[in-house]
Amino acid sequence: MSTGPIPKPWIAGIHAYVPGKSAAPDGRLLVKLSANENPLGCSPKALAAREQAVHPSLYPDGDSTALREALGAFHSLDPARIIMGAGSGEVLYLAASGYAGPGDEVLFSQYSFSLYDIVARRAGADPVEAPATDYGTDVDAMLAAVSPRTRVVIVANPNNPTGTFLPRAEIARLHAGLPGDVLLVLDQAYAEYVDPAQDDGSFGLAATAANVLVTRTFSKAYGLAGVRVGWGTGSAEVIGVLNRIRGAFNVSNEAQSMALEALVDQDFVRHSRHHNAEVRTRFVTAIEALGNYGISAVPSEANFVMLLFSGKLNGETAYNGLAAAGVMTRWLPAQGLGHGLRITIGTAGQMDMIAATLRKLAETVP
Repeated sequence: MSTGPIPKPWIAGIHAYVPGKSAAPDGRLLVKLSANENPLGCSPKALAAREQAVHPSLYPDGDSTALREALGAFHSLDPARIIMGAGSGEVLYLAASGYAGPGDEVLFSQYSFSLYDIVARRAGADPVEAPATDYGTDVDAMLAAVSPRTRVVIVANPNNPTGTFLPRAEIARLHAGLPGDVLLVLDQAYAEYVDPAQDDGSFGLAATAANVLVTRTFSKAYGLAGVRVGWGTGSAEVIGVLNRIRGAFNVSNEAQSMALEALVDQDFVRHSRHHNAEVRTRFVTAIEALGNYGISAVPSEANFVMLLFSGKLNGETAYNGLAAAGVMTRWLPAQGLGHGLRITIGTAGQMDMIAATLRKLAETVP
């Protein structure tokens, strides 16, 4: 006989999301390059806005009106077709819950963001992985995996945790191949790190197609991970569905104020993108010099690089060795990436130290 409430059966299949760690097992605080946070912090204008935010005793604007209008003006989007979330993760939860449920499927690629499995299961739907190619989304494999039960397809572009990127033509081909009653969610959490000349056309699809939702965040290039601001845009019908089920007052006064000023300070965003590209290129060049030790890098368009270990130095040993040297990275054996490490691009000095440490580890491994 039960002694308490019984959860829905699909909840038991959820493994709670595990964020990037910042400390060693012994409690030592390490350089945190495990969560793809901006090493430059955030805009000084955003920090100043925190002091000017509406008093915490007052409820925030439940519709985030000023922020949606600012985003619409900046990206040439209809503000009425923008939804705000407490991070883009909330918008992903809403998308799955609004369009999928028990008996349905949510489809995504192998080696993609671990949250996708959770958002599918939370809705009661079955998560389905399509095989990846070269650690990135394979459009043909995705389309082949679509079934009559598929209700939502999620693609991260750039992909987390591998950094791979689908060009505009492939995004368009994927969308064209999907049934009209399947929602295509394009997760662009790292879009601001991509060269604007490589725009994948997602906003254009969201503006013209009835079944596309694009999500973005202020957590990465804008450096506001701690205040939780994300957003999405799609058809009026899709946004209407998501607004019916989103949390009331889901974006705080402080978060709205800081995001508004962060959006204005595009000089900071450009500086973050240029810093990331320069240091990432330098780091990958250093890793390429370790090819003889079986260490390689997956080509990345994001603010992190996935390193692969195929020699005597394996992913776990590299992870522990870097932690011993004072750096926390992301080892993902549960996602089939036990032979790799995802490493956030930090400062030039930090990345030089990582490359040197990996060389030393590779040279001394038995």
